[in-house]
Amino acid sequence: MLDKFEQSKLLLYYEQIFDLINEGIHVIDATGCSLLYNQKMAHLEGMSKQEVLGQNVSAIFQFPPGQESTLLQVLRTGQSIRNSRQTYFNDKGKQITTINHTYPLFAKEQIIGAVEIANDVTKMERLLRESLREPEKNGTRYTFEQIVGVSAAIRELIELAKRAARTSSSVLVVGETGTGKELFVQSIHNASARSQAPFISQNCAAIPENLVESLLFGTARGAFTGAVERPGLFEQAEGGTLFLDEINSLSLHLQTKLLRVLQEKTVRRIGDTKDRLVNVRIIAAMNEDPIEAISQNRLRKDLFYRLSVVSLFVPPLRERKEDILPLTLHFIEKYNQLFQMDVNGIEPEVEQFFHHYAWPGNVRELQHFIEGAMNLMNGESSIAMEHLPLQHTVGNAAEHRLLAPSPAVDAASAQPGASFRPLKEQMALLEQSYIEQVVSAVQGNISQAAKLLGISRQSLQYRLRKFRGVSS
Repeated sequence: MLDKFEQSKLLLYYEQIFDLINEGIHVIDATGCSLLYNQKMAHLEGMSKQEVLGQNVSAIFQFPPGQESTLLQVLRTGQSIRNSRQTYFNDKGKQITTINHTYPLFAKEQIIGAVEIANDVTKMERLLRESLREPEKNGTRYTFEQIVGVSAAIRELIELAKRAARTSSSVLVVGETGTGKELFVQSIHNASARSQAPFISQNCAAIPENLVESLLFGTARGAFTGAVERPGLFEQAEGGTLFLDEINSLSLHLQTKLLRVLQEKTVRRIGDTKDRLVNVRIIAAMNEDPIEAISQNRLRKDLFYRLSVVSLFVPPLRERKEDILPLTLHFIEKYNQLFQMDVNGIEPEVEQFFHHYAWPGNVRELQHFIEGAMNLMNGESSIAMEHLPLQHTVGNAAEHRLLAPSPAVDAASAQPGASFRPLKEQMALLEQSYIEQVVSAVQGNISQAAKLLGISRQSLQYRLRKFRGVSS
């Protein structure tokens, strides 16, 4: 028989082991009072152990009309319940859905309590969906149905791209970085008669210049030291689509060879003497104005004309701001599933900030905003300003202050004889105000403040000493 000290030590062992288990465990006594409650169950139900232990199940959880806690049901009937899906609410009103195994506990054939072992059904259903999802087809994931946007510009672009999918003509997609050019490229391929054939994608700026040619056109054995017979991307994409991103990063020499392939429909491997017929649709993309690229000799004019049989210009996010909210909700849902969260939207202040922000990184930047914000959330139901990346919120606030009219320089004061500060003095005051705000926002962390301001730590310390000397 264990003494009280040994019993308490054994109970401590049990509690620690329970917290290491990856299923939720909740044990109640014969009165429905909670005796054991592990960390996983606390996470699933959005509760703390202190809120649950010693409390009756019926006092802290609410169930839909006509339904009963499986714990209390097993306690009442003495019958086990397996694989039961249960939806209920905690005392904060948060909805919980779990799949449970619930068992009665006996001592000398007398029911002394019940134990529930719970799994997060949201995670299980996501894993099931992923297991049933069709594998990526030829390296593509996107179709027109997956392009999010309600603006007239994006809807018109989708319609133009759908028309281009009906033929095998070359397509040039132009848009800033992060606008979603590849979504349109893959959608065109998947809506075309080539959808069952290969889709090969290559960023021309991602590989060294001396390797691009052999990658695109292939090599013949003996063409150079170590060369083997190897087909290039044109041959690998036979019957399908070859997507060449950042086409303007290719040298003019390679652009000339590419133009020949497009015109002749043949390709010659490096070191080979024979041409090979290829049946490939070319879709190219670039992240700058093609006219500017031509004028600065980064893009051959004849290659541009050959590629741009169909031209699609993807507008930047700042020019289709009505798409910001639908995209935001789309990304929130994506990361809800990925992070097992239940975020339902953004605060009005965040929506206003998103509407006025310039989005230099376009849709990709918005996606990163949402992902970063949801990483900083702790049970909140909507994204607030404090969840956004600090460098953007601090900079945005400062920008509004700098752009807002100064009370000292208004219509009434702008009269002959009115006193104004010299420009140098006014700029110094603005600099001091902004630096002090950034330092305050990071709780005095000089290294972090210097990084946000884009200056060295020593330079920031010098400015702070100078400001403090001025103010003292």
